[in-house]
Amino acid sequence: MRRKITIVGAGNVGATTAQRLAERGWADVVMVDVVEGLAEGKALDMQEANPILGVDTRIAGGTSYEPTANSDIAVITSGVARKPGMSRDDLLLTNQKIVQSVVEQVVRYSPRAILVVLTNPLDPMTQLALKVSGFPKSRVVGQAGVLDTARYRAFVAMELNVSPRDVQAYVLGGHGDLMVPLPRLTMVGGRPLTELLPADRIEAIVDRTRKGGEEIVRLLKTGSAFYAPSAALAEMVDAIALDQKRILPCSTLLEGEYGITGLCVGVPVKLGAGGVEEVVDLKLNDEELAALHKSAEAVRASMAVMSI
Repeated sequence: MRRKITIVGAGNVGATTAQRLAERGWADVVMVDVVEGLAEGKALDMQEANPILGVDTRIAGGTSYEPTANSDIAVITSGVARKPGMSRDDLLLTNQKIVQSVVEQVVRYSPRAILVVLTNPLDPMTQLALKVSGFPKSRVVGQAGVLDTARYRAFVAMELNVSPRDVQAYVLGGHGDLMVPLPRLTMVGGRPLTELLPADRIEAIVDRTRKGGEEIVRLLKTGSAFYAPSAALAEMVDAIALDQKRILPCSTLLEGEYGITGLCVGVPVKLGAGGVEEVVDLKLNDEELAALHKSAEAVRASMAVMSI
């Protein structure tokens, strides 16, 4: 029986994620969006590409959640972007309403699905999805560190003029200005990054990583990143649906790991058919752990605004 993936939100991130997954050929894809005709049109366009791509993926789109029934995985990308004059709290409360409604509908039709959350602010929205769904924490995971780590690895590779495939690294913490890249644990072809670059260049890469999304927004002027976020989502879906047991940095509910309790924060996890199957314990030094806790406190402050 073919796998079934639901993508909620047919904007740039959602539609590009759907396209990436559809072109893999191993699962059928359903897109849902509140805008009449948007998901249907993009789904039809992708379906018409199948003969050229040589895949037989079935791709559907609509405004109703009924066609999403019995999905194995649901990816939530819906929400609004921050607009001029909108505070972070305004964004938080607006997307809280959207994500709550989306999760209620997804759970109604696919009570056994694994939820992958992208909507920003990412870590609070992941925790909201966990609460609203009533799912075990293993079946609700946020996409944060996969994207942040990809940006970090790309910048390291650009600086050293090497393939990004040979850069091994993790970025932890909340998906925001206080994310925690780990230069001490970054390896390039088996060599520590700290032996390859001076401290000031490493700090410049860390700073660029933290501002990665902002840099793209500034360049595009009328939009935000979607190629890298969609690639990160597709990697997570692959890990779950194909039971790859990948070690990826994702937002998950911590219950004492890293000294953090009751909060969704980005840490390395084993991602497989059961969702988050294990939280991986990296041996952080005091400075790294303090930075992770500082990032977690920013997430906790957002949770207080949402009153959950």
